[in-house]
Amino acid sequence: MVASDLDRTLIYSAAALALGVPDTLAPRLLCVEVYERRPLSYLTEAAAALLERLARAAVFVPATTRTREQYGRIHLPGPPVPYAICANGGHVLVDGVSDPDWQRQVRGSLDAGCAPLATVREHLLASADAEWLLKERVAEDLFAYLVVDRALLPDTWVKDLADWADGQGWTVSLQGRKIYAVPKPLTKSAAVAEVARRTGACRVLTAGDSLLDADLLLAGDEGWRPGHGELAESGWGAPHVTPVPERGVAAGEEILRALLRAVET
Repeated sequence: MVASDLDRTLIYSAAALALGVPDTLAPRLLCVEVYERRPLSYLTEAAAALLERLARAAVFVPATTRTREQYGRIHLPGPPVPYAICANGGHVLVDGVSDPDWQRQVRGSLDAGCAPLATVREHLLASADAEWLLKERVAEDLFAYLVVDRALLPDTWVKDLADWADGQGWTVSLQGRKIYAVPKPLTKSAAVAEVARRTGACRVLTAGDSLLDADLLLAGDEGWRPGHGELAESGWGAPHVTPVPERGVAAGEEILRALLRAVET
Protein backbone atom coordinates (compact mmCIF):
# COMPACT_ATOMS: atom_id res chain seq x y z
CA MET A 1 0.00 0.00 0.00
CA VAL A 2 1.20 3.52 -0.83
CA ALA A 3 -0.08 6.41 1.32
CA SER A 4 1.01 9.87 0.20
CA ASP A 5 0.30 13.46 1.02
CA LEU A 6 -0.87 15.48 -2.00
CA ASP A 7 -0.22 19.24 -1.80
CA ARG A 8 3.46 20.15 -2.12
CA THR A 9 4.34 16.45 -2.22
CA LEU A 10 2.71 15.12 -5.41
CA ILE A 11 0.70 18.10 -6.67
CA TYR A 12 1.59 21.80 -6.70
CA SER A 13 -0.10 25.16 -7.07
CA ALA A 14 1.47 27.64 -9.48
CA ALA A 15 3.04 29.47 -6.54
CA ALA A 16 4.59 26.26 -5.21
CA LEU A 17 6.04 24.84 -8.43
CA ALA A 18 9.56 26.06 -7.52
CA LEU A 19 11.04 24.45 -10.58
CA GLY A 20 14.46 26.00 -10.09
CA VAL A 21 15.05 26.01 -13.85
CA PRO A 22 14.54 28.63 -16.57
CA ASP A 23 11.02 28.84 -17.95
CA THR A 24 12.26 27.62 -21.33
CA LEU A 25 13.41 24.34 -19.74
CA ALA A 26 10.36 23.78 -17.52
CA PRO A 27 8.60 20.40 -17.93
CA ARG A 28 5.13 20.08 -19.41
CA LEU A 29 2.45 20.20 -16.73
CA LEU A 30 -0.91 18.52 -16.29
CA CYS A 31 -3.63 20.39 -14.39
CA VAL A 32 -5.39 18.15 -11.85
CA GLU A 33 -7.49 20.74 -10.02
CA VAL A 34 -9.71 23.64 -11.10
CA TYR A 35 -11.14 26.08 -8.55
CA GLU A 36 -13.58 28.86 -9.43
CA ARG A 37 -12.97 28.11 -13.12
CA ARG A 38 -9.23 28.62 -12.80
CA PRO A 39 -6.49 25.95 -12.92
CA LEU A 40 -5.03 25.51 -9.45
CA SER A 41 -2.90 22.37 -9.01
CA TYR A 42 -0.49 20.56 -11.27
CA LEU A 43 1.96 17.73 -11.65
CA THR A 44 4.34 17.05 -14.52
CA GLU A 45 3.16 14.88 -17.39
CA ALA A 46 5.88 12.41 -16.47
CA ALA A 47 4.60 12.33 -12.88
CA ALA A 48 1.08 11.72 -14.16
CA ALA A 49 2.24 8.64 -16.07
CA LEU A 50 4.15 7.38 -13.04
CA LEU A 51 1.13 7.89 -10.77
CA GLU A 52 -1.12 5.97 -13.13
CA ARG A 53 1.31 3.03 -13.12
CA LEU A 54 1.63 3.22 -9.34
CA ALA A 55 -2.14 3.21 -8.77
CA ARG A 56 -2.42 0.05 -10.88
CA ALA A 57 0.48 -1.72 -9.17
CA ALA A 58 -0.46 -1.01 -5.53
CA VAL A 59 -3.29 0.25 -3.33
CA PHE A 60 -2.73 4.00 -3.65
CA VAL A 61 -4.20 6.04 -0.78
CA PRO A 62 -4.17 9.85 -0.96
CA ALA A 63 -3.63 11.14 2.59
CA THR A 64 -4.39 14.83 2.77
CA THR A 65 -5.18 17.61 5.24
CA ARG A 66 -7.75 18.89 2.75
CA THR A 67 -11.43 18.73 3.60
CA ARG A 68 -13.59 16.32 1.67
CA GLU A 69 -14.90 19.17 -0.47
CA GLN A 70 -11.39 20.39 -1.28
CA TYR A 71 -10.22 16.86 -2.05
CA GLY A 72 -13.20 16.37 -4.37
CA ARG A 73 -11.83 19.03 -6.73
CA ILE A 74 -8.74 16.95 -7.48
CA HIS A 75 -8.79 14.59 -10.46
CA LEU A 76 -5.69 12.41 -10.34
CA PRO A 77 -4.64 10.27 -13.28
CA GLY A 78 -5.17 6.53 -13.05
CA PRO A 79 -8.04 4.36 -11.83
CA PRO A 80 -10.41 5.54 -9.08
CA VAL A 81 -8.87 5.03 -5.65
CA PRO A 82 -10.83 2.73 -3.29
CA TYR A 83 -9.64 4.60 -0.17
CA ALA A 84 -8.66 8.18 0.59
CA ILE A 85 -7.87 10.02 3.81
CA CYS A 86 -9.10 13.59 4.30
CA ALA A 87 -9.00 16.21 7.08
CA ASN A 88 -5.65 14.90 8.35
CA GLY A 89 -7.18 11.55 9.24
CA GLY A 90 -10.58 12.81 10.30
CA HIS A 91 -12.29 11.00 7.42
CA VAL A 92 -11.57 7.71 5.71
CA LEU A 93 -13.34 7.69 2.36
CA VAL A 94 -14.39 4.31 1.01
CA ASP A 95 -15.28 4.61 -2.68
CA GLY A 96 -15.71 8.34 -2.09
CA VAL A 97 -17.97 8.08 0.99
CA SER A 98 -16.84 8.87 4.54
CA ASP A 99 -16.91 5.80 6.78
CA PRO A 100 -19.24 6.50 9.77
CA ASP A 101 -17.51 4.03 12.10
CA TRP A 102 -14.20 5.81 11.59
CA GLN A 103 -15.89 9.18 12.19
CA ARG A 104 -17.18 7.97 15.56
CA GLN A 105 -13.77 6.62 16.52
CA VAL A 106 -12.10 9.95 15.68
CA ARG A 107 -14.65 11.96 17.64
CA GLY A 108 -14.10 9.79 20.67
CA SER A 109 -10.33 10.28 20.57
CA LEU A 110 -10.69 14.05 20.24
CA ASP A 111 -13.18 14.37 23.08
CA ALA A 112 -10.83 12.50 25.39
CA GLY A 113 -7.43 13.79 24.34
CA CYS A 114 -7.23 17.55 23.81
CA ALA A 115 -8.73 21.00 24.32
CA PRO A 116 -11.90 21.74 22.34
CA LEU A 117 -11.74 23.40 18.94
CA ALA A 118 -13.57 26.48 20.25
CA THR A 119 -10.79 27.17 22.79
CA VAL A 120 -8.06 26.96 20.17
CA ARG A 121 -9.97 29.00 17.65
CA GLU A 122 -10.57 31.73 20.21
CA HIS A 123 -6.84 31.89 20.95
CA LEU A 124 -5.97 32.00 17.24
CA LEU A 125 -8.24 34.94 16.58
CA ALA A 126 -7.19 36.81 19.73
CA SER A 127 -3.47 36.49 19.00
CA ALA A 128 -3.56 37.10 15.23
CA ASP A 129 -3.11 40.57 13.75
CA ALA A 130 -5.42 41.94 11.07
CA GLU A 131 -2.35 43.36 9.35
CA TRP A 132 -1.24 39.90 8.20
CA LEU A 133 -4.30 37.68 8.76
CA LEU A 134 -6.12 37.16 5.45
CA LYS A 135 -8.62 34.41 6.36
CA GLU A 136 -9.59 32.13 9.24
CA ARG A 137 -11.28 28.81 8.58
CA VAL A 138 -12.57 25.73 10.41
CA ALA A 139 -12.16 22.44 8.55
CA GLU A 140 -14.80 19.73 8.96
CA ASP A 141 -15.42 20.94 12.54
CA LEU A 142 -12.15 19.17 13.40
CA PHE A 143 -9.33 21.74 13.20
CA ALA A 144 -8.64 25.36 12.28
CA TYR A 145 -6.28 27.16 9.96
CA LEU A 146 -5.27 30.69 9.07
CA VAL A 147 -4.31 32.09 5.68
CA VAL A 148 -1.64 34.74 6.24
CA ASP A 149 0.64 37.18 4.47
CA ARG A 150 3.99 35.49 5.11
CA ALA A 151 5.96 38.67 4.45
CA LEU A 152 4.22 40.44 7.36
CA LEU A 153 4.02 37.49 9.76
CA PRO A 154 6.20 38.11 12.88
CA ASP A 155 9.17 35.76 13.07
CA THR A 156 8.26 34.25 16.44
CA TRP A 157 4.47 34.10 16.10
CA VAL A 158 4.23 30.52 14.82
CA LYS A 159 6.64 29.24 17.47
CA ASP A 160 4.75 31.04 20.22
CA LEU A 161 1.51 29.57 18.95
CA ALA A 162 3.04 26.08 18.76
CA ASP A 163 4.28 26.34 22.36
CA TRP A 164 0.81 27.35 23.57
CA ALA A 165 -0.96 24.70 21.46
CA ASP A 166 1.31 21.93 22.73
CA GLY A 167 -0.08 22.44 26.22
CA GLN A 168 -3.60 22.11 24.83
CA GLY A 169 -2.90 18.81 23.11
CA TRP A 170 -2.69 20.42 19.67
CA THR A 171 0.06 20.80 17.08
CA VAL A 172 0.85 23.67 14.70
CA SER A 173 2.13 23.47 11.12
CA LEU A 174 3.09 26.23 8.67
CA GLN A 175 2.54 25.26 5.04
CA GLY A 176 2.92 27.98 2.45
CA ARG A 177 0.49 30.74 3.44
CA LYS A 178 -1.49 28.49 5.80
CA ILE A 179 -1.00 27.95 9.51
CA TYR A 180 -2.75 24.80 10.73
CA ALA A 181 -3.77 24.08 14.30
CA VAL A 182 -4.64 20.37 14.57
CA PRO A 183 -5.48 18.14 17.55
CA LYS A 184 -2.66 15.71 18.31
CA PRO A 185 -4.97 12.64 18.21
CA LEU A 186 -6.01 13.60 14.65
CA THR A 187 -3.31 11.93 12.54
CA LYS A 188 -2.85 10.56 9.07
CA SER A 189 -0.94 7.60 10.51
CA ALA A 190 -3.95 6.35 12.49
CA ALA A 191 -6.17 6.51 9.41
CA VAL A 192 -3.51 4.81 7.27
CA ALA A 193 -3.22 2.01 9.84
CA GLU A 194 -6.99 1.51 9.59
CA VAL A 195 -6.86 1.32 5.78
CA ALA A 196 -3.90 -1.08 5.96
CA ARG A 197 -5.93 -3.30 8.31
CA ARG A 198 -8.89 -3.30 5.95
CA THR A 199 -6.83 -4.05 2.86
CA GLY A 200 -4.53 -6.55 4.53
CA ALA A 201 -1.47 -4.61 3.40
CA CYS A 202 1.73 -6.08 4.82
CA ARG A 203 3.96 -3.22 3.61
CA VAL A 204 3.20 0.51 3.63
CA LEU A 205 5.17 3.11 1.65
CA THR A 206 4.68 6.79 2.48
CA ALA A 207 5.52 10.31 1.30
CA GLY A 208 5.00 13.82 2.70
CA ASP A 209 6.57 17.22 3.21
CA SER A 210 5.11 18.90 6.31
CA LEU A 211 5.09 18.52 10.08
CA LEU A 212 1.63 16.99 9.78
CA ASP A 213 3.19 14.24 7.62
CA ALA A 214 5.90 13.28 10.12
CA ASP A 215 3.75 10.68 11.88
CA LEU A 216 2.75 9.25 8.49
CA LEU A 217 6.38 8.90 7.44
CA LEU A 218 7.38 7.37 10.77
CA ALA A 219 4.55 4.82 10.58
CA GLY A 220 5.52 3.56 7.12
CA ASP A 221 7.98 0.79 6.31
CA GLU A 222 9.74 3.14 3.90
CA GLY A 223 9.17 6.82 3.10
CA TRP A 224 10.27 9.81 1.06
CA ARG A 225 10.17 13.55 1.62
CA PRO A 226 10.97 16.38 -0.86
CA GLY A 227 13.78 18.91 -0.63
CA HIS A 228 11.33 21.63 0.40
CA GLY A 229 8.74 22.06 3.14
CA GLU A 230 8.74 22.08 6.94
CA LEU A 231 10.51 18.74 7.33
CA ALA A 232 13.33 19.64 4.95
CA GLU A 233 13.77 23.12 6.44
CA SER A 234 14.03 21.69 9.96
CA GLY A 235 16.41 18.93 8.92
CA TRP A 236 13.91 16.28 10.05
CA GLY A 237 14.78 12.72 9.18
CA ALA A 238 14.40 9.06 10.08
CA PRO A 239 16.49 6.02 9.11
CA HIS A 240 13.85 4.63 6.77
CA VAL A 241 12.86 7.99 5.20
CA THR A 242 14.78 9.09 2.10
CA PRO A 243 15.16 12.84 1.49
CA VAL A 244 14.72 13.71 -2.17
CA PRO A 245 17.04 16.61 -3.15
CA GLU A 246 14.68 17.99 -5.80
CA ARG A 247 12.33 20.82 -4.91
CA GLY A 248 8.87 21.72 -6.15
CA VAL A 249 7.13 19.83 -8.91
CA ALA A 250 10.35 18.03 -9.84
CA ALA A 251 10.38 16.52 -6.35
CA GLY A 252 6.88 15.15 -6.87
CA GLU A 253 8.05 13.40 -10.00
CA GLU A 254 11.11 11.92 -8.29
CA ILE A 255 9.06 10.73 -5.29
CA LEU A 256 6.64 8.91 -7.59
CA ARG A 257 9.56 7.34 -9.42
CA ALA A 258 11.01 6.10 -6.13
CA LEU A 259 7.65 4.78 -4.93
CA LEU A 260 7.11 2.89 -8.17
CA ARG A 261 10.59 1.36 -7.99
CA ALA A 262 9.88 0.20 -4.46
CA VAL A 263 6.54 -1.32 -5.45
CA GLU A 264 7.85 -3.11 -8.53
CA THR A 265 10.95 -4.63 -6.88
